[in-house]
Amino acid sequence: MRDADTGRGQAGRGPLRRSGHLLLIAFPETADDPETMGSVVYVPVGSAVVERDRHAWNSLDIEDDEAMFEAFPQGPLRVTAQVSLPHHSAVELLGEPGNGPLPGHPRSEELVAVWKSLRDDIAREGPLQLGGYADEEAVYTAPVAVAVTRAVKAAEAGRWDGPVSGDVSDWVLLADWQAGMDVPGWESATVHWVIQREDLTARRFDRAFTSVFWNP
Repeated sequence: MRDADTGRGQAGRGPLRRSGHLLLIAFPETADDPETMGSVVYVPVGSAVVERDRHAWNSLDIEDDEAMFEAFPQGPLRVTAQVSLPHHSAVELLGEPGNGPLPGHPRSEELVAVWKSLRDDIAREGPLQLGGYADEEAVYTAPVAVAVTRAVKAAEAGRWDGPVSGDVSDWVLLADWQAGMDVPGWESATVHWVIQREDLTARRFDRAFTSVFWNP
């Protein structure tokens, strides 16, 4: 993927605007322990590459994993500019989930409802989103915040290299993937690749952390 924007401004003017390919890798299943569930690899133009065995990862020939792999959507993607909203379904107020309008605007719920009813007429949502705000799968869940918490715990457990900031504002969404596979157990899997701002600026894509929301 190329010429994409990971900021919240004009599409095509973010830190990903460079030649080459950015490979987003993930296994769309949640982990019991705090660890990254994927990786990001940047391949510069002209790099020598070799095609690998597509099935080498499944050394135990697990049928369910094979079915999931075969169901991965295949085909080209077309880039379009899209609008994404920040965490909007609910917020925590004084440690308790808030059920009323978000702070800052008395009619925020109505505005979100209008946007959801019109968004497909403006720019239809696709399976992969680069940059912007993370897709909110469940009420009271902020995907980037959840990923940051898991990254901090993974670093503390020695399963991911630091330094890692626990401040969510130091992180941005690199990409979202709505797996949407027609395989029992993986229909609602969503993958989030997040990265610390300083790593993104320096294009240290190997520092991206991957989390998965999976609601079987």
